[in-house]
Amino acid sequence: MNKLPTWHYSVKVEDEDRAAKAMIWDAPISYKKVVELARLLKGMRLDEAEMFLEKIASGKEAIPLRRYHGKQAHRRGLADRYKWPIGRYPVKAANILLKLIKNVKNNAETKGLETEKTKIVHIAVHKGRILKRWMPRAFGRSSPKFRHYCNIEIIAVEEE
Repeated sequence: MNKLPTWHYSVKVEDEDRAAKAMIWDAPISYKKVVELARLLKGMRLDEAEMFLEKIASGKEAIPLRRYHGKQAHRRGLADRYKWPIGRYPVKAANILLKLIKNVKNNAETKGLETEKTKIVHIAVHKGRILKRWMPRAFGRSSPKFRHYCNIEIIAVEEE
């Protein structure tokens, strides 16, 4: 008997004909960096999200870090826009999410949905696997050299 792992979306959509979905497994980015960015994308339209992520990927806009903000610097303009001064420029996470947003947009176009009216209703980031390696050091010691991955899912629904 073959016991392969299965993956399901964590949310059920009432009308599958008006929804577009996409998922990425084992994205080579830390969970902490993506979860803050995903929180901002929820509720945006696909076009807005794409333009927002392109600004972040180019390093022109910072995002607030609300949960994982220990020893992080304040960024100019964040307090005015988000009422939170602590932030960062997650360029790698923005590029990965931009690729996923484009995938959702293509899936919506394939289903015949209008991408201008399509809105992100669900975005979830799950911790993925960790590749554990060790780097040998002096005097018989070693340091961890871990590689973190995460799984991201997006569901977008066309509004009426």
